[in-house]
Amino acid sequence: MTKVTSLPADDRTCGWFHTSSVRQPRPAHTGETRAPWVVVGAGYVGLAAARQLAMNFPQDQVVLVEAQEVGFGTAGRNAGFAIDLPHDIGAADYIGDLATANLVLKLNKTGQNYLKDLVDLHGIECHMRASGKYQGAVEERGLAVLEAYRGGLDRLGQPYEVIEGSDLPDHIGTRFYKKALFTPGTMLVQPSALVKGLADTLPANVTLFERTPITEVSYSPQIILTHANGRIVADKLILANNGFGMAFGFLKNRMLPVFTYGSLTRQLTEEEQARLGGKDFWGLIPADPAGTTLRRTHDNRILVRNSFSYHPGGISNDHQREVAAKRHRRSFERRFPMLSGVPFDYTWGGAIVMSRNHESQFGELAPNVYGALCCNGLGITRGTATGVLLADWLAGRRGEVIDFLLASPGPSANPPRPFLDIGVKANLAWAQAKAGPES
Repeated sequence: MTKVTSLPADDRTCGWFHTSSVRQPRPAHTGETRAPWVVVGAGYVGLAAARQLAMNFPQDQVVLVEAQEVGFGTAGRNAGFAIDLPHDIGAADYIGDLATANLVLKLNKTGQNYLKDLVDLHGIECHMRASGKYQGAVEERGLAVLEAYRGGLDRLGQPYEVIEGSDLPDHIGTRFYKKALFTPGTMLVQPSALVKGLADTLPANVTLFERTPITEVSYSPQIILTHANGRIVADKLILANNGFGMAFGFLKNRMLPVFTYGSLTRQLTEEEQARLGGKDFWGLIPADPAGTTLRRTHDNRILVRNSFSYHPGGISNDHQREVAAKRHRRSFERRFPMLSGVPFDYTWGGAIVMSRNHESQFGELAPNVYGALCCNGLGITRGTATGVLLADWLAGRRGEVIDFLLASPGPSANPPRPFLDIGVKANLAWAQAKAGPES
């Protein structure tokens, strides 16, 4: 019996969750349930895996278990960029090996297309638009990143547009950036609304239980998931709970739960919108990975996302959120002086789970236990795709992208604690300081 001592406990101030449509959560699980398939975690991976399992095995009942409420956790807390392009930060041109990059591109597009088809089919109101993304640079080091990435995109044969700083106000309002690289393949979305919609349109043979945190699990001779009000017995278990997979006994000390933080302004008035100018819906990522991400949303708010903190237990705290809010205010004022003083309605944290070697886990974890874990910050597209492909692999399907995922060595081992904690915190602090004007 493995006791699950680390459980999700996100803050209650996520702007995406509160500005998306209110839905009725599914009831928590009680009593005992037996099912051929049980999926733990109703984020992008879990929702995709449960849906695809139900399609692949229409006679089987699939149970999907979520510790919190759908749309409240990590899947509803990101910046809402469904990115198609590979971005290998370990490569000089951010593309690296061309064969690998092409497979990653196929993987990401699999996730994108799957989500778009579902949004269109079910009319999910999540403000998904194929609006592309800007990657903005402020200083020379950032400009060099854009130039390197431009060369990588040329090698990959992917389209882009270089936009000079003098022209950027017509796109994003602000004059803060010296140059941007626009790539058209990204879709922007309201992430909490998306996962809420995906959960409410699951096939009939998927049963979703929310607010059901698993506290113990037994893997032999049968898989038994225990919680405060009952237990679920599974023939086969799929772990889609990212960093919390470590709490279930797998990939111990191989994943790094790093939190990043977002703030969302109140809605801009018509006069403020006129002062801002630019397009009415856009997203920008920084040239420096530790810099500031921005979005103008469908309801005319500005999202500011930056700041990082490391929490091995997968739970952030109020102090880190307060520190991030101050950084967000400074970043906002520098970029949008024409909107000085516009307040934030919400500030929240959300986990991105990384590995030191930037590899993910896909496939069998133990007899009758499978997982797609550690998306390295690309949960919307990569997470969705790996959930779908894991279910397809379990149905006996193969292909070059599935083979690519199966061939991964998985996340590498981390140094022992407390050396790990000291090193990660120092690296995050250095990265944020080095970002300079990009932050």
